[in-house]
Amino acid sequence: MYIGKSILAIVPARGGSKGVPRKNIRYIAGKPMIAWSIDVAKRSKYIDRIIVSTEDEEIGDVALKCGAEIPFLRPNELARDNTPGVDPILYTVKKLEKDENSKYDFILLLQPTSPLRNEKHIDEAIEMLMNSMDKFDSLISVTELEHPVYWNRIVDDNKKLKSFIEYDKSKNYRRQDFDVIYRLNGAIYLIV
Repeated sequence: MYIGKSILAIVPARGGSKGVPRKNIRYIAGKPMIAWSIDVAKRSKYIDRIIVSTEDEEIGDVALKCGAEIPFLRPNELARDNTPGVDPILYTVKKLEKDENSKYDFILLLQPTSPLRNEKHIDEAIEMLMNSMDKFDSLISVTELEHPVYWNRIVDDNKKLKSFIEYDKSKNYRRQDFDVIYRLNGAIYLIV
């Protein structure tokens, strides 16, 4: 809890990953990947509850051993390759409201595939959003792009490189001359 506001952390972890099978429970640096997100959430000063949303019993067992709650398994239709990422989160929030009459002021999404965040990142994000509630209702973590997006290219049907985004190439920009551009990094999603 932070300044009287309750915070639910949800770690979504489906069992059917195609790119890296069973990735959420594969060991990385000595522990299952999902454990990194659960552990950092447990170290946060502000998180009231940590729930793993999964349809997979093995992932659920690992998450329980790591200290998260699994109050229910989500339906298989919310664990498909084409399921929008927000759907399991909405399902979890609505089911908690229905089954337990539990409501939270803030929902924090912690993807297990972003294990390098730490509790300081989470706590700073919570503080930042809570102290800016008059302007914002959500916060996402970002990372500065290493290279200007303007340097990206596509390959056309003739195997010729073409600009992805048009810009004035006559100015022969150096990297430092471009605006700083950020990309979502998947580490923190915080919403009211």
